Amino acid sequence: MTPHPRTTAPLSWRAELGRQLRRRRTLWSFVLLAALPLIIVGAFSIGGGEPQSGTLVDLATLGSANFAVFTTAVSASFLLMVLAALFVGDSLPSEASWSTLRYLLVAPVPRTRLLTSKLVVGMATVAVAVSSLVTWSLLVGGVFYGWDAFTNPLGGTLGWAELGPRLLGVVAYLVVSLLQVGAIAFCLGVRTDAPLAAVGGAVMVTIVAAILGQIDNLGTLRNGLPMHYDTAWLDLLNPAIDWTALRHGTLWSVFYTVLFVGLGYALFRRKDVLS
Repeated sequence: MTPHPRTTAPLSWRAELGRQLRRRRTLWSFVLLAALPLIIVGAFSIGGGEPQSGTLVDLATLGSANFAVFTTAVSASFLLMVLAALFVGDSLPSEASWSTLRYLLVAPVPRTRLLTSKLVVGMATVAVAVSSLVTWSLLVGGVFYGWDAFTNPLGGTLGWAELGPRLLGVVAYLVVSLLQVGAIAFCLGVRTDAPLAAVGGAVMVTIVAAILGQIDNLGTLRNGLPMHYDTAWLDLLNPAIDWTALRHGTLWSVFYTVLFVGLGYALFRRKDVLS
């Protein structure tokens, strides 16, 4: 017998994507990402002064490329991690808090399919957020500061022909790096009906990992902490790329993503859905 259309509708990719885009937290998150470069431009204009040489912030107003790199750097350290945890970790506990999760499963609906649709759409939203921030920052920087080549604080410049592919690499690395944060939030989200617990728990894990990363006594053990290589994407902007940290960061992110996503699926299969 052919299933009723309403049985599969809540599980389709289009339906889940629509639910993600219609949520106020998603809309406001993208409004924040759109406003951030403009806020930074305003801060620079208020501060005034001439660009100095030495740090990324000193060179941020030299052109579109430098402005986009600076905006990405200040966002990746916290804002993008919070958004990754929000987009991936919030959707399932939100359904539970709205008491709609059990109705999605009563069809009956395979739990794996439900979880996969939310996971994939959440991670895709992270990728769109990172891409949008970098692209929009380039446009805003170009309008206000011109389209000069990228000047590295450590020395050397990169023209647009060389910088373009490297910025794509920056976006790709940031997305891969943020997947581990999303995976942690995803795993926590299957165990709680409180969206804040999932999102806040994932952010707390990254904060604790960052604190532990400052303890020299841990030695090389720090290299295996989540998000330890979160700034490795800056190596892509050096005249000569050192792939060591980029390679290690990618491998550790894939490891943590697979670990926590797999754990999340295992926990959800055994979970009693009461709401």
